[in-house]
Amino acid sequence: MTTKIRSLLFKLGSVAALALSLAACSTTDIGQAPSIAADARWGLLPFANHTETPQAGLRAESISESILRADGLTELRRYPASLNNETLFEPMDRKQFDAALDWARSENIAYALSGTVDEWRYKVGIDGEPAVGMTLQLIEVSSGRVVWAAAGARSGWSREALSAVAQKLMRSLLSPLRSLARTAAAINAGSASAAEALPASANPEQQRP
Repeated sequence: MTTKIRSLLFKLGSVAALALSLAACSTTDIGQAPSIAADARWGLLPFANHTETPQAGLRAESISESILRADGLTELRRYPASLNNETLFEPMDRKQFDAALDWARSENIAYALSGTVDEWRYKVGIDGEPAVGMTLQLIEVSSGRVVWAAAGARSGWSREALSAVAQKLMRSLLSPLRSLARTAAAINAGSASAAEALPASANPEQQRP
């Protein structure tokens, strides 16, 4: 193989790599994980839909809930469906979010995850790449203060499902909270195992009346 051919192949490879990187890219800004007690109660609040895609907020909620539960946050409480009447034509309004936050307070939930969906679509064009953009906030329910936030956007390949791109972005944005969830699950599991290992005389729950 001559030097000219090698040089040409190298240039073609570089161009192809650049094209692939531009076809599927992501941008994220993720805050550091907050300090949260392992036994803190977590909740899920409505996600605002700022796109023209109907019910994109509800889809993002479902993905975030599934990811956190898979990482050990099994006691995650989701707001009642009656507090979010988003339809195909009417997005959720601010009053519904405030009502969901009041519900979280009434349930003694310490921290609640919420967010916004800013992009959820297939791009217009020949390839029609999927594109997703969203922000997340972890709210201290008692005060309404945001203790953690993340924002990001991601595009995928032309034949990639929009839901798959959304899941990849959500997993990346939730990475600090996923670590907290796994730690809390491990601590709680260890506490439960220790309690089961105690003799009946030392474990009140196992004592008979």
